[in-house]
Amino acid sequence: MKQSLQLRFGQQITMTPQLQQAIRLLQLSTLELQLEVQQALDSNIMLESIEDEYEIEFSNEEHDASEPNEIDKLIEDIPTELATDSEWEDIYDSPFTPPNLSANNQEDNNGKDFLLEQSSITETLQEHLYWQLDLTPFTEIDHAIAIAIINGIDDDGYLQASFEDIAQSLGSGNHVTDKEIETVLRRIQHFDPLGIGSRSLSECLTLQLAQYDPDTPWLREAKILIRKYLPLLGSHDYVKLVKRMKLTREELREVIDLIQSLNPRPGSIINNQQVNYITPDVYAKKIKNNWQVELNPEISPKIRINSQYAGLVKQKDSNIDISNLKNHLQEARWFIKSLKSRQDTLLRVANCIVQRQTGFLDYGEEAMKPLVLHDIANELEMHESTVSRVTTQKYLHTPRGIFELKYFFSSHVSTNNGGECSSIAIRAMIKKLIANENTTKPFSDSKIANLLADMGIKVARRTVAKYREAMVIPPSNERKRLE
Repeated sequence: MKQSLQLRFGQQITMTPQLQQAIRLLQLSTLELQLEVQQALDSNIMLESIEDEYEIEFSNEEHDASEPNEIDKLIEDIPTELATDSEWEDIYDSPFTPPNLSANNQEDNNGKDFLLEQSSITETLQEHLYWQLDLTPFTEIDHAIAIAIINGIDDDGYLQASFEDIAQSLGSGNHVTDKEIETVLRRIQHFDPLGIGSRSLSECLTLQLAQYDPDTPWLREAKILIRKYLPLLGSHDYVKLVKRMKLTREELREVIDLIQSLNPRPGSIINNQQVNYITPDVYAKKIKNNWQVELNPEISPKIRINSQYAGLVKQKDSNIDISNLKNHLQEARWFIKSLKSRQDTLLRVANCIVQRQTGFLDYGEEAMKPLVLHDIANELEMHESTVSRVTTQKYLHTPRGIFELKYFFSSHVSTNNGGECSSIAIRAMIKKLIANENTTKPFSDSKIANLLADMGIKVARRTVAKYREAMVIPPSNERKRLE
């Protein structure tokens, strides 16, 4: 085989280290960005945080000055761009890395834990029951049985473990009978919340009714219905219920209202108390009939280059590692520039979205317009991937609530007059139709599709069913109510 040399021409797109850093910062959420900024402050001596408003204003004025400042003069000999085939780590030994780039690094896992800890810490159902168990006198064996029972209770508050499983979990050295387990279970069923430790829906509701005053109206009838006819109530077969309970429709409604005041999932009272707080990245405000967008100043990174350390770069002291200081200075300058680029891009995209969705801001979901990433990318002359990054885990505060920027993007359905309607608007219309329906004869999915067709929006029945299920709205037979 003969060897030869060939010359080929080609083009290849390679991102510079600066662009890589800018893209990485762009896709970070607010909490992740705060962690990244803190790591940068800890690792780079050239960066410092700005503590008060006066310093922020002074730093902005200094940055916006037309004349080059001292820091810019110090780094005139530092290149503004690096070779496109180089990596950030090849030039700078930066100890901070994004939390999601190195799954095997323990420090990265600590970053993940930091984000997880931002959600509010609440008591779990088991912890709530253990606390009550410690306040209740039990013998040693009964205490062990109680722990086994609590461990067998699911998040809804129901006992999923059988008596046999509970006995086996105590070990072969403890021989307990079903009667002993039943006795301990009865005591746990008096714990808070009411209905805890039930083995069926009927038992759960009965335990809650047992705490009512005996003189409560329709209490006796409610207990009979739960004990004998609960499946009929679940299927909304009110005709059979009226006959078998020997009540009028008005009397049956009173009984059902009493039952519906109970909680079929008592454990959810404890487990659903966890709240995740969202801090908006941008605000949308209506000023003089025009919607304007501004960044949230509370979460904007407040950092700058430390002029004292930057001044060491021009000193000729042989004891100072000038090369290392220049690296830190250039790294700090690029980091601040990437942060500013991130904020500018976020503001541009958010402003473009708001201008296209003014109907939603003024009138609600029914006025939402169809919008896809490609529309914003074309208008702002960006790549769709950039728009996708900047709208993920970024939140917009509006008078109608806080929404993720991704919320404003939706597919469209063609209307009879040749226009387009957003899928979010269609969901809102379906929800409105169901809210105003006659509960004795609720609309079927086919009927809703016909009503939408009368409005000029042609959607299939299965599409209505898909949107209804996405909004967690039950089908028509489960929405049926008594007159």
